[in-house]
Amino acid sequence: MAFNHLPAAMHDALGPLSATPVTHSVPMAKNHRPSRPPESGGSRPSPSMVLDRLAAGAGRSARITHTEHLPPRAGTHAIWPDRIRPEVVAAIQQAGIGHPWAHQAAAAEHALDGESVVIATGTASGKSLAYLAPVLSTLLEGSQAPNGRGATALYLAPTKALAADQRRSVKNLAEPLGHAIRPAVYDGDTPVEEREWVRQYANYVLTNPDMLHRGILPSHPRWSSFLRALRFVVIDECHTYRGVFGSHVAQVLRRLRRLCARYGADPVFLLASATSADPSVAAGRLTGLPVKEVADDASPRGELVFALWEPPLTELHGERGAPVRRTATAETADLLTDLTLQGVRSVAFVRSRRGAELISVIAKERLAEVDHLLPKRIAAYRGGYLPEERRALERALHSGELLGLAATTALELGIDVSGLDAVVIAGYPGTRASLWQQAGRAGRSGQGALAILVARDDPLDTYLVHHPEALFQQPVESTVLDPDNPYVLAPHLCAAAAELPLTGSDIALFGPAVPDLLPQLEAAKLLRKRPSGWHWTRRERAADLTDIRGEGGRPVQIVEEGTGRLLGTVDESAAHTAVHEGAVHLHQGRTYLVRKLDLEDSVALVEEASPPYSTTARDTTAISVLETDMEIPWGDGRLCYGSVEVTNQVVSFLRRRVITGEVMGETKLDLPPRTLRTRAVWWTVTEDQLDAARINPEILGGALHAAEHASIGMLPLFATCDRWDIGGVSVPLHPDTLLPTVFVYDGHSGGAGFAERAFHTARTWLTATREAIASCECDAGCPSCIQSPKCGNGNEPLHKRGAVRLLTELLRTAPPDPAAPAPAPPPEDTPKP
Repeated sequence: MAFNHLPAAMHDALGPLSATPVTHSVPMAKNHRPSRPPESGGSRPSPSMVLDRLAAGAGRSARITHTEHLPPRAGTHAIWPDRIRPEVVAAIQQAGIGHPWAHQAAAAEHALDGESVVIATGTASGKSLAYLAPVLSTLLEGSQAPNGRGATALYLAPTKALAADQRRSVKNLAEPLGHAIRPAVYDGDTPVEEREWVRQYANYVLTNPDMLHRGILPSHPRWSSFLRALRFVVIDECHTYRGVFGSHVAQVLRRLRRLCARYGADPVFLLASATSADPSVAAGRLTGLPVKEVADDASPRGELVFALWEPPLTELHGERGAPVRRTATAETADLLTDLTLQGVRSVAFVRSRRGAELISVIAKERLAEVDHLLPKRIAAYRGGYLPEERRALERALHSGELLGLAATTALELGIDVSGLDAVVIAGYPGTRASLWQQAGRAGRSGQGALAILVARDDPLDTYLVHHPEALFQQPVESTVLDPDNPYVLAPHLCAAAAELPLTGSDIALFGPAVPDLLPQLEAAKLLRKRPSGWHWTRRERAADLTDIRGEGGRPVQIVEEGTGRLLGTVDESAAHTAVHEGAVHLHQGRTYLVRKLDLEDSVALVEEASPPYSTTARDTTAISVLETDMEIPWGDGRLCYGSVEVTNQVVSFLRRRVITGEVMGETKLDLPPRTLRTRAVWWTVTEDQLDAARINPEILGGALHAAEHASIGMLPLFATCDRWDIGGVSVPLHPDTLLPTVFVYDGHSGGAGFAERAFHTARTWLTATREAIASCECDAGCPSCIQSPKCGNGNEPLHKRGAVRLLTELLRTAPPDPAAPAPAPPPEDTPKP
């Protein structure tokens, strides 16, 4: 029997929302810094004062396991390079910015020298102005040319909201420059009647990688005047381009460079990133070009108080009788309510769409008990909303009409939310880079800020709130992406061939995997070789072969059955678990039941209802080894990395009571299986190792299953992923290894680099896994150590003590971590297409 743990779309188990906490006396951890900074003056309360008020309730202070105080920092000014036009400098000064910070001036210097550059500094450090100054100066200069369109620039953002926000900023900054700067957003929300104007006249086009991939590059003849004059490509929030999505974006950028060269342009790439390890290496891998690095943050920063908050245990018991903590969702809703009552402008970041909706609903209900007008000051913000809904929420947030927002990461990325006082983060967001990015949303005007990380009942979150050094004394992660992944590269070769026939000179641009892939694409009759190169053979658009978000398939539309109204969409990959027949679906505070899921037409029909339960899908998984790429001995066992095939099928769903989490029943489903070819790390153990660990056949399955769950929960500490990017299977006797085996695999076709990172940090990773299980206070396992919110087997069987003994024996003979090959940045003489 295989015990599985598959990536899923619904991130937050609903759990108990208003269960009674058990009173306990956990002492507050001592701060790393011995004393708090003095209270800040003015009418706005200091972050320390706000936190003290939040902790004043009964039993609340015990929930704060650690408080980190980051002192204010002074800034270092410089002067703009003299090549920045005086009109642009005057416009910047008119906006209230007298002098640039040193890192802004350094980045502008590189840009004007024609060198691609990545600016990797903290949130609110002025990265936008660092690239806007040289871009606006160049566009202004080009607009004064007697003939032609003048210079152009392209801006890429990972979200539509960020592109719209940046357009507002550019328009305001460039207003004194008159009509010389013509910014325009070009994305799926742009009306058809405006698109031709953008193509012909806009000189600063703001879009996203998806639109570049599907809309601009395939239609490059209509964009020829824009591409011919392209001087700069700005890539904002480039640290988000990781895993499969980042690998796709890397190939989209290579296609862009190829077409620019066709029209005689060689644009400079300007990248903005949150602080990350080796930003120039990551930027070089993303663009395929050598990239200079500006990482010394010279901007000032207000005081930041960062609290780690662990929800209390409740009187309830969950699966296998394990103690249940109050959910991060319920705790975050309470904190958002209390911050709103204090008049503190706040955003609560939530990992899932459902979680954002729930927090908004709960906070509104509790605020209504105080003042019937207060619920209007709270809203939810997430992907899947219609464009007009998103724009209205963004306007309300900017104007101050909204005092609190429960948002997914759609709001994390760079949107200028000025005046925020506090950020609440419901669950560790997967990487330290994202954690600091979200925390940095508050205090954007230089004032003090409060950030609170609320731990979920999860191995990694529990580990982090009790090991603050893992957050505050460790550098942020490197960005992991693999442009040579054949599952990523193949459809982009087809798209490139449809744009312009592929020739031998393109091989260096697209990477070393091209020579092996081209014959396969010919054999599949996707490409045909002619004297002029490889040509696309099909009538359909090649760019439609792939979804660069790595989700695959067209989104499933969620439609209200009685009215035909479109409520939103859900990714095709998530449809089996999120909108199966009988699923509970939340949208803007309303609850719906899914009556029918039509996979052929990609439609889920729903009707409004008020069921007293939530739903959780259950599935089965099988895994087979296709090829072993790397293998090392671990005592008598082996540690391996290679290609696998995963077959998964959603077979049923559970109905759980909203308040208690109690299982009310299980309903069978008839959905087709899905097959995924991906990359995995796996380890085996021998009979002798099992004997030494005192693992008998009766507890073997539970010990392996528990170790698998916990290791998946801990991997995000060592790779730039979260547990929803990866899956796992544990098998007491696997047919391919003929031994007890635990697999952890990337949840994306072809792999995303996470399993490879796990292979190279295996000893460190599994040591932390063992510690997380052993240090948990529960007796037989709980969500804080070995239970998983997305286990397809309902967390059966699990054996906590067996997992600790098994990992202890495995690590006793473990070799040092395998050396990972260091990725080198592209050479200075990277061939041009």
